[in-house]
Amino acid sequence: MLNLYTDEFFMKEALKEARMAFDKDEVPIGAVVVCNNRIVARAHNLTELLTDVTAHAEMQAFTAASGFLGSKYLEGCTLYVTIEPCVMCAGAAFWTQISKVVFGAYDVKRGFTLTSPKILHPKTQMVGGVLDTECGALMKAFFKEKRI
Repeated sequence: MLNLYTDEFFMKEALKEARMAFDKDEVPIGAVVVCNNRIVARAHNLTELLTDVTAHAEMQAFTAASGFLGSKYLEGCTLYVTIEPCVMCAGAAFWTQISKVVFGAYDVKRGFTLTSPKILHPKTQMVGGVLDTECGALMKAFFKEKRI
């Protein structure tokens, strides 16, 4: 039986969130949290709207998923995020004990793997580079527009 619920499928859902952030003049990063092939949380950056530097897509997604599931732990869940998480978001992922983190484009300036991939919980699997071209292109377009 063909599994339609691939990493690429869910990353495309995170990209929809990133486009929403782009349209709101937020840094275009989107995230979804998935449990049992079901999206339980959708989020995008809200740092400008909330005037809160911690309102990253991942943080918003963790909060929404925890509320939906009624648990501060996200074991058995996967975070899909369009750009490699920063150290803050990777640290939060550690505390949620999320089972898997899948990201699109690597963040060569602020991504957590620059510091240490060991920031994630030891049981958390990590996959990087899923739809990296699409995810990175949205970021490049956003910052190119800012420089004009």
